[in-house]
Amino acid sequence: MRITPDKLNKLAHTIADTLAETPECDFLEDRNTIRQEARKILTKLLMEEMRIDAAAKQKIASQRKIIVEGSQEWDILYRKYYNDEVKKLGI
Repeated sequence: MRITPDKLNKLAHTIADTLAETPECDFLEDRNTIRQEARKILTKLLMEEMRIDAAAKQKIASQRKIIVEGSQEWDILYRKYYNDEVKKLGI
């Protein structure tokens, strides 16, 4: 999923603000450092999701039979291959 840099920054701000409002959470760094780290983590997760998505689509494309994207068979295979890739990560 592609997210614009502005939306990614907004998510990172929301995470930092929510953590700051949580009584059980104490910051060892300033809020901006927390926001930047949240942005890095979100970026990494989105890149990993794009890799998993591409791997699942590649597996479908490598089938002998042509499977039309959007068909029920394609959707079933996509979910299966996507979940297989996620399991490889240990999630």
